[in-house]
Amino acid sequence: MGSSNLELHVRIFVTSMVILTGTFCVGDTDLVDVAAINSLYVALGSPSLQGWKPVGGDPCLEQWQGVACVFSNITSIRLGGMNLGGQLGSNLNFPSIIEIDLSNNHIEGVIPFTLPPTLRNLSLSGNQLTGSIPDALSLLTQLSHLDFSSNNLSGQLPSSTGSLSSLITLLLQNNQLSGTLYVLQDLPLQDLNIENNLFSGPIPPKLLSIPNFRKDGNPFNTTIILSPPAAAPSPVAMAPSPKESSWKVANSPSALTALMPASTRKSFIAKSIIWIAVAGFLIFIALGVCLFMIWCFNRRREKKNATKHDVGVFTRPLHKPTCSDAGFEATNQEEKVEKSLRLYEVPGRRTNSIPKVQDEQEIYVKTVSATSEFNNGCELINTGGGSKLSPLQPPPHSLPTIPGEKVIINPAIGTKVTERQVKTSSIKVYTVSSLQQYTNSFSQENCIGEGTLGPVYRAELPDGKLLAVRKLDATASMGQNHEQFLQLVSSISKIQHANIVKLMGYCAEYGQRLLVYEYCSNGTLHDALHGDDEHNIKLPWNARIRVALGAARALEYLHENFQPPVVHRNFKSVNVLLNDELEVCVSDCGLGPLLSSGSAGQLSGRLLTAYGYSAPEFESGSYTQQSDVFSFGVVMLELLTGRKSYDRSRPRGEQFLVRWAVPQLHDIDALSKMVDPCLNGAYPMKSLSRFADIVSSCVQREPEFRPAMSEIVQDLMRMM
Repeated sequence: MGSSNLELHVRIFVTSMVILTGTFCVGDTDLVDVAAINSLYVALGSPSLQGWKPVGGDPCLEQWQGVACVFSNITSIRLGGMNLGGQLGSNLNFPSIIEIDLSNNHIEGVIPFTLPPTLRNLSLSGNQLTGSIPDALSLLTQLSHLDFSSNNLSGQLPSSTGSLSSLITLLLQNNQLSGTLYVLQDLPLQDLNIENNLFSGPIPPKLLSIPNFRKDGNPFNTTIILSPPAAAPSPVAMAPSPKESSWKVANSPSALTALMPASTRKSFIAKSIIWIAVAGFLIFIALGVCLFMIWCFNRRREKKNATKHDVGVFTRPLHKPTCSDAGFEATNQEEKVEKSLRLYEVPGRRTNSIPKVQDEQEIYVKTVSATSEFNNGCELINTGGGSKLSPLQPPPHSLPTIPGEKVIINPAIGTKVTERQVKTSSIKVYTVSSLQQYTNSFSQENCIGEGTLGPVYRAELPDGKLLAVRKLDATASMGQNHEQFLQLVSSISKIQHANIVKLMGYCAEYGQRLLVYEYCSNGTLHDALHGDDEHNIKLPWNARIRVALGAARALEYLHENFQPPVVHRNFKSVNVLLNDELEVCVSDCGLGPLLSSGSAGQLSGRLLTAYGYSAPEFESGSYTQQSDVFSFGVVMLELLTGRKSYDRSRPRGEQFLVRWAVPQLHDIDALSKMVDPCLNGAYPMKSLSRFADIVSSCVQREPEFRPAMSEIVQDLMRMM
């Protein structure tokens, strides 16, 4: 009885282990891996390989021939000597692969420009590959074994080969490679075979110390060993030393060093380097002394000017209308302010527009440039509560003495700035009370969005004009002082483009910071594509291309035309707005400083990742213009498919749009099935295919291989 119970327990334990093991082993292969291996299979000519498919499949679970996996990622492909033909294609973007061995086959064509950066072992020997070795080798920092032998490769070794800091074995024999070998001299090679190529020039001495170095069959020039190209030696270094007097000195430095014995040549080179270093050090010291003297002179002059041109303020307060004055045209008040401000005006100087005091809620001011951080004669005036306007005092008899300079008072922030610090574009400064009035006390009914940096409200002015007010959360600008916030406002106000939402004004009082933008009546692209029937807008195919083009032009302007260039950092369909004519206006431009640090930045990163917009490099904290390009590609996928970037209501394999869609972009049948059903087939197949090509280029895993926005704009314009 006891033995039977023991046997029963053993059976239950074994069964449980089998079930648990099966549970942990079963899992879908990463969809990016599936897309890459499907592409490779098609490029190889769809050979007879067990399990391999041109579309879909589960290589890890189904144990495709020659494929090894760790969890859900393909880590190795070994198909050496399988009589394979075709080419390698252009999509080897396996995210976690360590080894690719396709040696001793009949594969033709060129080596792909994109190679997985995780590779440690790459063997393509014994094929019929042509062309040159791609420059993308610089990305393979983990590569330790590289075998391109016995092909028809030509050209010189790319300079990026010198970046392969882990390379131990390099086999290049039996090709038609040419040039010199200096690019290899600093690699940790233990096995180097370059036999039967066209390499010329001298052999770098460091290569001769490689334990297994094979070099026969190359037209090396070993009679004169030249040093790598370097700067011309100084005249001092060219003079022969007494030890060299027995040698006949040739006319050129290279001939001189070529004829010297090895020991003398080393001494000669060492002396040359010492003299050059000494001369460079002396020049550096001289430059430093000169720069220090210039800095001291400018500093003294700035202090003198700052003392000389200190300006007082008015004591007579500005008139402040009460709430009952709303809508009152303060013509007389404008005249008083204009008259008082003319006291600061110096004859002979062209005057800009005078600030207007309209009512308690709005004041026209000039946008203040914060490049000097409000110094050089600009002072903050203590306003007490921070909401009342600082009283303006009459100027003392000592007026500015710089000829033609004009000082303008900014009553909203209580600072004075010179006209040189004031830009020509005007924006409004709003008070909290005015924005409360326009947004019905920031009521929930007027809330039109919950952005990463804070909610957005619809504001209706007394004249019926609509605005959008972003109320920045306290955490969004926690690390910014008042001057830095004004600098941000100044920077955003300079961003002027037809496809970018225009900043109309701002508010900074009572600890509140708000940004006021123009209002786009048709909401966001996200609502247009994914909203309910009330917000859903019918976008035909050509309209979708126009939307993509408008958004692309906005990013092109930020990346390539605006100075300094701006990275959006938060590009997604909810930030693509549509106006009455369904023209695109991209929002949140220039808010990168608020998204790059602090809790707001962390939240932004988590949201981008959670909703499928973040580029792979964003997970490591890197975000560049090319990361914006990736996010733009995701928005294009939304236009193409009508699906959300992330939709948890869909099956597990379809929740993240990029992972689901990318494997199907180059299959015309699958592509037709993934198009937004709302289009009812009303689109040209050629246009659809071209659109898919642009998407594919944008969502490349490596940022270096994504196109610039200007290229995308040109491609979309050709589709119009």
